[in-house]
Amino acid sequence: MNNIISSIEENPIIAAIRDRDDIEKALESSVSTIFLLYSDIFNLKELVHKIKLSNKTVFVHMDMIEGMGKDNKAIDYISQIIKPDGIISTRSNHIKYARDKGLFTIQRFFLIDSLSFKTTVKTVKAVRPHMIEVMPGTIPATIQKLSNKLSVPIIAGGLIDTKEDIISVLKVGALGVSVGKTDLWDL
Repeated sequence: MNNIISSIEENPIIAAIRDRDDIEKALESSVSTIFLLYSDIFNLKELVHKIKLSNKTVFVHMDMIEGMGKDNKAIDYISQIIKPDGIISTRSNHIKYARDKGLFTIQRFFLIDSLSFKTTVKTVKAVRPHMIEVMPGTIPATIQKLSNKLSVPIIAGGLIDTKEDIISVLKVGALGVSVGKTDLWDL
């Protein structure tokens, strides 16, 4: 699990894949980590296998897999059959169960106000994901406050449009940045 963190420290730009067309671009890019934000029960295994063959770390966003149940059996299936490097989810029950199963976990949080900030801190301390992703990623001051309150690594994601956005959140404590814009993957 430390290998995943070290890999993101070395190359903090993470390809956030939203459609099949971007897979090849991500595989050809210099990113070392891919967040698979789309898939269905028919293509998930093939996509994860293809990414892993390219020696890239792959995380599957559990909440976005079409046709897959939202219970613990889905996580068992992902863990035993699909075998990604880890999962992403907004759901605390998914994160707890997957962590107990030995999967690397990233919990995604949407920070929209001070209450969501407080809830995020409380949830992270209770659930203990390996890493968190905060959205939108263009909130450096809030990311800095979170990194001061939590010992878990932070990924910034959402609304990242420029190299400057990436630099600003990395400077305040984000370990990495998940980016959907393909032209930012090779910075």
